[in-house]
Amino acid sequence: MSLRARRRPPRLRQGDVVAVIAPAGPVSAGLLEAGLAVVRSWGLRVRVAEHVRDTHPRLPYLAGTAEDRAADLMAVWRDPTVRAVLCARGGYGCLTMLDEVDWAVMAEGEPKVFAGSSDVTALHDAFAAHLDVATLFSPMLATPAFVDDVRAQEHLRRTLFEPERTQVLARAAAEPLVGGRARGVTTGGNVSLVVSALGAPDAPPPPRGGIVLLEDVTEEPYRLDRMLTQLLRAGWFSGVAGIALGSWTSCGPLPEVLAVLRERLGGLGVPIVSELGFGHCRAQLTVPLGVVAELDADAGTLTLEQPALG
Repeated sequence: MSLRARRRPPRLRQGDVVAVIAPAGPVSAGLLEAGLAVVRSWGLRVRVAEHVRDTHPRLPYLAGTAEDRAADLMAVWRDPTVRAVLCARGGYGCLTMLDEVDWAVMAEGEPKVFAGSSDVTALHDAFAAHLDVATLFSPMLATPAFVDDVRAQEHLRRTLFEPERTQVLARAAAEPLVGGRARGVTTGGNVSLVVSALGAPDAPPPPRGGIVLLEDVTEEPYRLDRMLTQLLRAGWFSGVAGIALGSWTSCGPLPEVLAVLRERLGGLGVPIVSELGFGHCRAQLTVPLGVVAELDADAGTLTLEQPALG
């Protein structure tokens, strides 16, 4: 069964309320305040969820307990005054809270913007499986990648307020690994998190007919090889329409990484573009998941058929 487009949330407007959650790692107080200032400068009112500033009492790499992080997500998602939920940072931890979320209750609410990346891939998958809502793979506000990068800030702002201005995603460095064009629904995210979902009872099915987006950070070439091989052996790439590759920061020399990607994915016979500019990189593009797009590997573009938000 091929992927289908999901419900698009409405765009944001000046004066809207947005909520911030910390679903993964602990948040730097300084970066949080700096990121909040940027978002407020856009004319938005910001609500910080109750446990954003927590650290797990026994596991210091987590921002609070799984129960508290899940409670924050459910509270802001069910709040009718909140128009968007923004993740403060990634790291590790989203997987640990998935089973603490009452997804049936979450599904009762109207769709709203959900934005984040990296470890938040686990939540993007869960939103796809349980809520049928398109989401944004975006920079996160309590990170240097947002606070110190005006171009990343601006692309996210335009996607939130003027999504028709961000329908063509491109980067000068983009180049084809395999040429051609493909059309499908966008899906994917951080490779290590995509792999971590295999075998879970609510894991998304293989993205047949989809445009798969993949990126990662601090994973050496042999580890990327292992993850891609696992996905291939699991049949996850069977029937994909095309692949867009983002950044591979601190994953080793780029030629070695590209050699792995070409070796493992080139035989699929679908268009593949590399270095499209999403993920852990400067001027990070905000890319919607769950929308119909055309990938032109030769031109190095991913063009959305509709704006990311309604």
